[in-house]
Amino acid sequence: MSDAADDAREPDTTAQVRKDAGDTWGLIIERRLRHAPERVWSALTDPAQLREWAPFDADGSLAVAGVRVQLSTVNAPSPMVTETTVQRAERARLLEYEWGGHRLRWELEPLGEGTRLTLWTAIDRRYIAMGAAGWHRCFDVMDQLLQGQPIGRLAGMDALQDSRWRELHARYAAAFAD
Repeated sequence: MSDAADDAREPDTTAQVRKDAGDTWGLIIERRLRHAPERVWSALTDPAQLREWAPFDADGSLAVAGVRVQLSTVNAPSPMVTETTVQRAERARLLEYEWGGHRLRWELEPLGEGTRLTLWTAIDRRYIAMGAAGWHRCFDVMDQLLQGQPIGRLAGMDALQDSRWRELHARYAAAFAD
């Protein structure tokens, strides 16, 4: 398991990678948010809130296990729609589903008056730094949304033009270098 060095993270965000079975790698990103788990849960499951920060649009709520939802990737070079079934949905605690062929597991843990949000996802080793930088920026945008100061979604090809994303990508690439 590798941890991103201190210079590749901010006080409220950490990222690490681990080698799983075969060629599978895991990316784990943790973000400390000043918002209660119920508010964070809504941001993770409500289609209107997902449109403000996530790298995909959802055609329905992700809050109920067993529900089928289409996730449409935003600003991708070519259209990508994933039909998924929410595998686990434990309100304000745990959410699991697949997007683009990879499982996403969101864990919410109360942390004082806020939440420790942890994302676990499988990822191709070649894209770990990109994924870490992308999710880091998505969490930045989510945090602003939850503060009542939405700044607009930053995802896909648009993220590649963002100077902060490029800085994070370079730092994560250096931290996760073999």
